[in-house]
Amino acid sequence: MAGGLLNNYYDVVAVILFCIGFTTLFLNRNLVKKIIGLNIVDTSVYLFLAAKGYITGRAAPVIKDGVASAEAYINPIPAGLILTGIVISVSVTAFSLALILNLYKKYETLDLDEILRLAAAAKEDE
Repeated sequence: MAGGLLNNYYDVVAVILFCIGFTTLFLNRNLVKKIIGLNIVDTSVYLFLAAKGYITGRAAPVIKDGVASAEAYINPIPAGLILTGIVISVSVTAFSLALILNLYKKYETLDLDEILRLAAAAKEDE
């Protein structure tokens, strides 16, 4: 069993990162910490995809030395998915932080429970 874990250490690290991010995402009430947890989960997924997309002994998919056989190269699709995911996660993080900034300006707190309580109290006052 230990040999299997040592051979798949990228997978083990990805699962550990996912658990850390998932725990951070759901156990913290601070909105910035929730965004950090979401970014850790994203990173773990990218690491997992990169680990699964790499094949030992194969090269990047750039034809060189006249070798055109597909068996000589790795699949470029996981790398493309990872790059696309990174762009999307940066965009979502920027948008989320902008929303958090507006919430902080309005409610003067980053605590999600407190924001929900203040929003409900403001709705009752209307």
